[in-house]
Amino acid sequence: MADERPSRPERPDRPDRPRGGGRPGGPGGDRRPYQRKKVCRFCKTKELGIDYKDAKALRPYVTERGRIVPRRISGTCAKHQRVVCNAVKQARSLAILPFTTTSI
Repeated sequence: MADERPSRPERPDRPDRPRGGGRPGGPGGDRRPYQRKKVCRFCKTKELGIDYKDAKALRPYVTERGRIVPRRISGTCAKHQRVVCNAVKQARSLAILPFTTTSI
C-alpha cells in the first residue's frame, strides 16, 4: 500500500501545441526541406586555384564580420577547406583581408 503512487489527473489534448519535442528533425517538429548536396568548387573545376593574394576569390569564404565560413555552409571538401583556411589566415596577416569589421 505504501508503494503505490497516486494516479495522475488526465491531461486534456491541446490542439494549439505541436506534438513531439518541437525540435527541427524531431518527431512532430519542423523538418527542413531536402537540400541538394553542395559540391566543392575546387574539385569540380581543377584549374581553379586558391591564392591568398586574390582577395576577391576569398570573399565568399569570409563572413561580413571576418569569420571563416565553415565547410558545411560553403560546400568545400575537407582538403580544400584547409587550403582556404590557410589562405585566409595568410591574407589577414599581410593585411589583404581584415581580421574584423571596423564598425562596432
